[in-house]
Amino acid sequence: MKILDDPGEFQWDKGNKGKNYLKHKVTNQECEEIFFDQEKKIFKDILHSDREERYILLGQTKESRLLFIVFTIRASKIWVISARGLNKKEKKLYEEKT
Repeated sequence: MKILDDPGEFQWDKGNKGKNYLKHKVTNQECEEIFFDQEKKIFKDILHSDREERYILLGQTKESRLLFIVFTIRASKIWVISARGLNKKEKKLYEEKT
């Protein structure tokens, strides 16, 4: 699914800055890096899009760490809602050729 050709700007504020590091040891920089992964996979998060469109991103950082990110777009900026490492099923989905 093509949602983002160019990631643009990210929104980090007290609501999401550092939150993913505390829970899953994922830095804000790592979150941003996977948006530039040429092999990334983006899906609509149908179950959690009742109030706003949410998306799931599977991608790889520069250090080859595989991440699962939930994000939305607010005022033309990417807002990362949550981030964590991939589980085995998600890793297989990421590695599938489209």
